[in-house]
Amino acid sequence: MLSKAFWKDLAERAIKTFAQALLAVLAVGVPIWDLDWASAMGIAATATLISVLSSVASIGVGVQGTASVVSLPARHRKE
Repeated sequence: MLSKAFWKDLAERAIKTFAQALLAVLAVGVPIWDLDWASAMGIAATATLISVLSSVASIGVGVQGTASVVSLPARHRKE
């Protein structure tokens, strides 16, 4: 869990989640000058917290040393 790769993976996922949630709030049809920025940041922060918690919960489930739940598929040889 404390590997550098795990924390880099977790940070990348959290940053992407924050950006995606913030963009989703912007896409609701409200002009940017009428947007409730406190609520938008709160929604993005909540999504980021969920991302971090799900990454921590995935420890030992997917590929070792990453924040992923998904295991890599087996590679097949070309015959």
